[in-house]
Amino acid sequence: MRPFKIFTRLNFIKISIFLHQLKQLIMLQKATAKYLSFILFSFLFTTVSFAQGNKASRPSPPATATGSIKDAHVTISYSSPAVKGRKVWGDLVPFDKPWRAGANEATIFETHKDLKIEDKTLPAGKYSLFAIPGEKEWTFIFNSETGQWGINRSGEANFDPAKTVLTVKAKAKKSDKFQERLTYEVEKKGFELQWENLEVPVSIK
Repeated sequence: MRPFKIFTRLNFIKISIFLHQLKQLIMLQKATAKYLSFILFSFLFTTVSFAQGNKASRPSPPATATGSIKDAHVTISYSSPAVKGRKVWGDLVPFDKPWRAGANEATIFETHKDLKIEDKTLPAGKYSLFAIPGEKEWTFIFNSETGQWGINRSGEANFDPAKTVLTVKAKAKKSDKFQERLTYEVEKKGFELQWENLEVPVSIK
């Protein structure tokens, strides 16, 4: 056999071996990528499930109030703190300072249609709801920023005043019964905040 043919055959064998090894490497990489994707998905799914399940075990668990006001469907999503023997109004929740109107994440107020509050229009949409409690009069703040934690690092209510869409006044009154946990109720004529010994109704048309 001529030297050239031997050289060519050897090169062909080397190339074949190289291509076979390259194919195996590509297959291994694909299998590894699939495995890593599965591991990542499982981790994310477990993390999300744990986070969602963990919210229910918080000292201030999540709660939701829903109802219809006129022909608008309204939902208030909030965390519900408990009194636990403390003085709430003017102490745990100071007067005349913005408050997240709940606990943990900012309270969310959502309506699928425009609402009329104190002759002011609140457009359909989702809002964070904050309040400024007063001894006799309260102010509720509807802010377009949503999804944030309810307080910032300094402990102040966490909202951008420039994104406030609407502020309304409401009168607080003594409740007939003691309310251990913060509760919202959505009724035909508006919504009401109830906690400790106070009720704060907000009239909506």
